[in-house]
This record gives sequence, C-alpha cells and structure tokens, in this order.
Amino acid sequence: MATEDALEVRVRRHVFITGRPFPDVMKGLYGGISRPDIGNLFRELHETTTYERFTSLVRQAQGSAGLMRFLELDEGAALPHDPQTQASAGRRMVRLIAGNPVTMGQMARHVPDAGSYAPITILIQEMPDGGTRVAYDSVASAIAPYNSPAATQVAEHLDAEVLDLLRLVTGVPANQRA
Repeated sequence: MATEDALEVRVRRHVFITGRPFPDVMKGLYGGISRPDIGNLFRELHETTTYERFTSLVRQAQGSAGLMRFLELDEGAALPHDPQTQASAGRRMVRLIAGNPVTMGQMARHVPDAGSYAPITILIQEMPDGGTRVAYDSVASAIAPYNSPAATQVAEHLDAEVLDLLRLVTGVPANQRA
C-alpha cells in the first residue's frame, strides 16, 4: 500500500549583504570549506569498515567550518542568455553545496528527513554595485517540525558554524542580524 503525506516546513533564511567583491567572498568561503577530491573521498568512505576510520577520513577532509564542497553550480551562467533578464542580472551567481557526512548522519539517525537538508546550500550572488549577497537556509529551522531535540542540537551546531563563516567572509558583525 502506497501513501502520501505532507508536512509544512518553514525555513529561516539568513541573508548577508556586503560591499566585499564576489571573488573575495568566494575565497573566504573556501578558507572554511575544503575542496577535497570528492570522488576519491567518497570511494574511501564507502570502502571503510569502521565508524572510527570513517569519521577520521571526514575530519581530515573537512575545512575549518567542518564542511567540504560537494558541488558548485554556476547558476549565473544562464542569466546573460535570457532576454527577459534585466541587464544588471548578468552578474555571477553560485550555488555552493557543502556538507559533512558525519554531521548529516548524526541528524539522520534521529530524523531521516534531515538528509533532505544536508548537505547545506549557500547562494552567493554578485550585486550590480560590485558587492555580494550571500543567502543560507537554516537546517535547524527546516527540521524543527520533526520535534527531535537530538537532531536539532546537531543542526544548531551546524548552523552556528556556517553562520560564523558567513559573518567572517562578509564582515557582518555577529550582533547584527542577517
């Protein structure tokens, strides 16, 4: 018997606006998010036989924010070709998909649907004035409807690491709400 269920999920989006140039923000992000050879890493993770070795490999591959890049999508590539797009929209826009398999597992053991929100997505957009806009959707807000204190604690820690990195690279102070 097949069924369908629907759960309303409200997500909290954090948006950072900075006068810092797009390349500087990207460079800063990669200061905290590593760029390992993901194919080799996933092969090694798949072949490992112990959780201790698995976590060790992840720890070695992760950046200072506890994340590694899984995928980088150039979402701005289509904008200059779209005749309906405003001329100012021809700027760069990158969707960075980053994560940590151990962190995802710590959430998913309590809330399997957490796998829908990890890895995380950071959207980086070059603004017409030369500044940069960075957007991030909080994982803790996305899994809140599942009412799992254990998964929420992991998600809040993940969010804090990501938000600290985004504040650092954009220069937005911690006391100034994004």
